[in-house]
Amino acid sequence: MKTSNEIDTKEVGKWMEWLATFGATENGGVTRLLYDENWRLAQHALLQKMNEIGLNTYFDGVGNLFGRLEGSLESENTILTGSHIDTVIDGGKYDGAYGIIASLLALDYLKRHYGIPKKTIEVVSLCEEEGSRFPLAFWGSGSITGKYTKEDCIGLYDANNMSFSHAMSSMGLQPDREEVKRADIDCFIEIHIEQGAVLEKEQESIGVVSHIVGQRRFTVKVTGESNHAGTTPMYYRKDSMHLAAELITYAINQAKEIDSQLVATVGKIVAAPNVPNVIAKEVTFSLDVRHHQEEVLDYFCKKIFAYFKQKSIEASMNVEWEQWMNVKAVAMDAELTELAHTIVQEMNIPNRKMISGAGHDAQVFGTYCPSALLFVPSVSGVSHSPKEHTNLEDLKKGISVLIQLLHRLAY
Repeated sequence: MKTSNEIDTKEVGKWMEWLATFGATENGGVTRLLYDENWRLAQHALLQKMNEIGLNTYFDGVGNLFGRLEGSLESENTILTGSHIDTVIDGGKYDGAYGIIASLLALDYLKRHYGIPKKTIEVVSLCEEEGSRFPLAFWGSGSITGKYTKEDCIGLYDANNMSFSHAMSSMGLQPDREEVKRADIDCFIEIHIEQGAVLEKEQESIGVVSHIVGQRRFTVKVTGESNHAGTTPMYYRKDSMHLAAELITYAINQAKEIDSQLVATVGKIVAAPNVPNVIAKEVTFSLDVRHHQEEVLDYFCKKIFAYFKQKSIEASMNVEWEQWMNVKAVAMDAELTELAHTIVQEMNIPNRKMISGAGHDAQVFGTYCPSALLFVPSVSGVSHSPKEHTNLEDLKKGISVLIQLLHRLAY
C-alpha cells in the first residue's frame, strides 16, 4: 500500500479549509460551539459528505454523527474512528476537525481501493469535547460510553443563560440512555494534532501515544490580614500574597524535582482587596497538576499539601484547598499502540512514542474499549488559537498511517 504518494495533498487542504468555513471568525479562527448554528451547519454538511462517499449515515440522540461502512462478516462490533466537531471560542481549524476529515478521507480511500471491509468501520463526528459552551466536557464520547446520561446536563446553562437541555432540544435531539450508549464498539482510533511542540522540535511527523495524563485541579485560598502597606512592619504582617508566593514556588519546584513528565501550573490568581497600598487579606490561586501515573500524582499532592499545612501553622494563617477536577490517567491499548508504531516504522516516517499532556476523546473511550491515539505536529506548538497550524505534508502522512491501521484491523 503506497498510500502516501496516492493521497492528494491539495485535497486534504481543501477539506480542512471547507470545514473551517462553518464558524469562521474575522481573524481566521473558528468558533463552533455545541448546538449552535455553526455546529448544526457543520454536522449536516459532514452528513452530506458521508452520503457522497457512500456511507450509511445517522445521528444519535445527543447529536453525534456517524458514517458507517458495513463489513462482510456477520458481527455486531464496529471499528470507530474520528474526533470532535466543536471548538473553543476563536479556536483553530485543526483541533478535532482534522481527526474527522482524516477518518473520512481514509475510509473513502479504503472503500475505493479495497471495497467492502470484513469488519464494519464507522467514522464519528463527536458532538462535543471542549466544554466551551456549557460546564461539561466530553459529552459526545461520554454519552456513547455511558459516562454521561441526559440527567448530567440538567441544570447546566451557557453564558447567555440558555439551558443545555433547551439547546439540545432546539436541534431536534432527544437523548435516551439506551439509544446513545453503545455496546458494539470493537475499538476506537483517533488521530489529532499534537497541540504541543515536541514533534516539530524533534523533527518527527507522527506521535504514537502510550498514555493520556491524569489531571487534578485545585483552588487554593490563603487568608491573612489586610493592613496598611506603609505603617505595618514586616514582622507583624500576615501577608497572604507572600505566603501564596511561597506555596506556589514550592509546588512548581517540586514538580520539576519529582518527575520530568510531571507538570504543575498556576494559571489564575486573585488577590483581595487587590489595592496597591494594602497588604492582601486573601489570595486565591488555581493549581493544575498532570502526569500519566496516578501514584506520581498521589505522591506530589500528598507532599505539597503537607507543606501547605505546615506553612499555614508557621505563619498563623489559614490555607485551604478544594479539588474540583480528578480525571484519571488512561493508558492506550498496548496491542493497538504497538501495531500503529510498527506501521509507522515500516513506512519510514520519523516518529516517537509519547504521552499526551492534553485530554482527548480517546481518554474516555480508553476506559471503555481498546483505543489508540496518534498525533501529527503542531507548528510552534500553538493550539486553541487562530494561529493553530499543521503542514499539509504532515496532515497527509497522518492520513496514510490511519489508512494502513484501519486496513490491517478491518480488511
